[in-house]
Amino acid sequence: MANRQVIQQLLESVEHRPWALCTSPWTYYQEWNEALFFHWSVPPEELEPLLPKNLELNLLDGKAWVSVVAFTMQKIHPKKLFPLSLVSDFLEVNVRTYVSHQDKDGVYFLNIEAGKSLSAWVSKKLSGLPYEKAAMTRTVTGNFKRYQSQSLAKGFSLDITYSVGPELTNRTPLDAFLTERYSLYLERGGQLHRYEIHHLMWPLHKLQIQAGSLSYKVGQTQLMLDNVEQMHYSEGVKVVAWPRETLPG
Repeated sequence: MANRQVIQQLLESVEHRPWALCTSPWTYYQEWNEALFFHWSVPPEELEPLLPKNLELNLLDGKAWVSVVAFTMQKIHPKKLFPLSLVSDFLEVNVRTYVSHQDKDGVYFLNIEAGKSLSAWVSKKLSGLPYEKAAMTRTVTGNFKRYQSQSLAKGFSLDITYSVGPELTNRTPLDAFLTERYSLYLERGGQLHRYEIHHLMWPLHKLQIQAGSLSYKVGQTQLMLDNVEQMHYSEGVKVVAWPRETLPG
């Protein structure tokens, strides 16, 4: 069970949020640790057909963006239960784009995968998010770290050897746009839903790639390491989430 003092401090730190916290009780705790962010701008017309109806692309300076986020999920559990590492700790990779509905900006997942079969099944069952199992590993050799993920069925491949660079102290509007998101959307049974979440601002560092490759196709755009436009690393955030909200059709 999450530490009450940690949660209380988290819920009291709201100055960075774009809108007020939910007034209803939160239901899930989780940690998103050692996160790698890779970002590309993609023509809006290639993303719009991939979105549910009533969900709009969120643009910055006329550009739509897609991100690959690879991290370690840890301690995910319902509010009144303890985490069970067999299920609650796993590697995750998601491919997301940036969207808006009813003046609340968030993310929409184009692809989302977990490194454990049981974790993928439980996460998909409970959240409704389109989790699938993929082959993933995370290793450390000396000063370098390596993250690997591959899903032949989805055409996704990631193999990155990296080190963590200096802290990003002067954040741009684009840095905030790509990382500070406090809701996520999904479609289930033809109905649009939203999860609201809360965490402190991501502590961001520069990401230094030593070797590797990344490949995934969105629309007609091939996402590759060679054409990545922004990268970030974060040691992670502690997260609370509220129940799924069904939005008006």
